[in-house]
Amino acid sequence: MIKLMNKQKINNLFQLNNKTAVIIGAGGHLCSEMARGLAYNGCSVALLDIRIHKIEKIQRELKSNGYNKVICQKINAEKKQDHIKALTKIIKRFNKVDILINGAGINSPKSFFDIELNEWNSVISSQLTATFLGCQIFGKHMVKNQKGSIINISSASAGPPLSKAFAYSASKAGIKNLTQNLGREWGKEGVRVNAIRPGFFPTEWNKKNFITPKRKKSILNHTPMSRYGNPNELIGAILWLASDSSSFVTGTEIAIDGGFSSMTI
Repeated sequence: MIKLMNKQKINNLFQLNNKTAVIIGAGGHLCSEMARGLAYNGCSVALLDIRIHKIEKIQRELKSNGYNKVICQKINAEKKQDHIKALTKIIKRFNKVDILINGAGINSPKSFFDIELNEWNSVISSQLTATFLGCQIFGKHMVKNQKGSIINISSASAGPPLSKAFAYSASKAGIKNLTQNLGREWGKEGVRVNAIRPGFFPTEWNKKNFITPKRKKSILNHTPMSRYGNPNELIGAILWLASDSSSFVTGTEIAIDGGFSSMTI
């Protein structure tokens, strides 16, 4: 028998008040917007990034708009001890962590034969290893509490891979697989692990290093909506995955790509 839900119960499904969200890579093009969305919807937020000046700017912005439950912590997401220190600070301030976004990572425009081993390792470490560490350290806290939502950042390049992004594509494929593994492992532990799969949300660096006029035409021709995404168009999926409205969703990858992944010829 289907039970009818009143408006209040529907609203409670998406309620994020009194939840604490940690955003790793919060100074970035996409994750900064996710941090704003979570703060604006009632979360206490911890902004983590190696670029402290970027997250301090976001903190000032949020506080100037009346959102005072926000802290910053400089973190090298490739170092386990930095994650441990950040978790300790966050628990001291907010008592718990309910939501984690793993959004750290760099890219490289080098071709396959030109990329150096150290550059390959840097991309893999900043993306896949950083996500692994975030899941391991913060996920252990969530499993202990038997509650939490982890949102990893996959990509349209996770498969099939995009050209000109070899190390990035490999790392994103690994993040997708890790998400599925942990969704399976923690299914009975009260901790959900999912990923979003953004299409093209280019930064100025992307446009300079990756997107030539010819490549832009190819991207938009392959995207049914014929445009790039705006960072705020990720927020709806983030709020859904972070809230109890997605309580039976784990180990999955949500495409937000204007239809890019549905296209063939």
